[in-house]
Amino acid sequence: MKKILFIINPISGTGKKKIVEKLAPVVLGSDFSIEFLYTSAAGHARTISKENASRFDIITAVGGDGTINEVADALIYSNCKLALIPCGSGNGFARFLRIPLSVKRALEIIKIGNSMVIDTATMNNFKFVNICGVGFDAEIGHLFAHFGKRGPLSYLKIILDEFSKYKSKRYNICIDGKQLHKDAFLISIANSSQWGLDAHIAPHAKINDGLLNVSILKNFPLFKTLPLSLRLFNKTIDRSPYVETFAAKNITIENNTLLYAHVDGEPITLHSDIHISIVPLSLSVIVPFRK
Repeated sequence: MKKILFIINPISGTGKKKIVEKLAPVVLGSDFSIEFLYTSAAGHARTISKENASRFDIITAVGGDGTINEVADALIYSNCKLALIPCGSGNGFARFLRIPLSVKRALEIIKIGNSMVIDTATMNNFKFVNICGVGFDAEIGHLFAHFGKRGPLSYLKIILDEFSKYKSKRYNICIDGKQLHKDAFLISIANSSQWGLDAHIAPHAKINDGLLNVSILKNFPLFKTLPLSLRLFNKTIDRSPYVETFAAKNITIENNTLLYAHVDGEPITLHSDIHISIVPLSLSVIVPFRK
């Protein structure tokens, strides 16, 4: 019998998490010993996962990318597998892995039990599985964290409100030893391909190739906003003349002041140089079979 723990974030973006406790025993059946725990604060999912990783075969993150980040952090290089029931606003990591947004279908994937070992990465002392970055998306992440309402519409409202106010910044970057000096609207360092909601900033990213995909979005005229946005959703952003892309193992961004950043969409504040590195094949995740 497999032992599975569901770690549920009660305030993530949607209400689907309310039915997990009802459906899990029905879908998983008698082959699983099931337990549920709810988080009560930021960082709690990480603590719970570390305390229980040795007791369970699978720990399931029920929430958004932030909850997934915390659980994954605790399971790196452990024998416990990560499973996902996406209940967030964007669900970028789950969408990339093709985890169904339906609770029932996500539970069916867990029951089948197919898994793969993936890369993770670090930004200074922070770990991530999906994407980290600095610039406009990081600023939006900080504002969204303090916004009253969750969900995709709230996120979109913040983007529309802040877009015209945001000023690009000058960055000194070292990508696997290559020095660059760029004015950038944002810099995204991706393990998977998308931020969420199927907006693909790194459309060719692979999650088990030992590389991170760096996308530098340069200054662009206002009238290019819509075409660039469409490129995110049709997976052609890397073909834009306003985007430079690199594949790398180690990235450093010079910094000597307060700088907003994000790891898997969760806002962080940094005051020194930023060091980002790949951690190859370090986490086992339950995923659908690929056709």
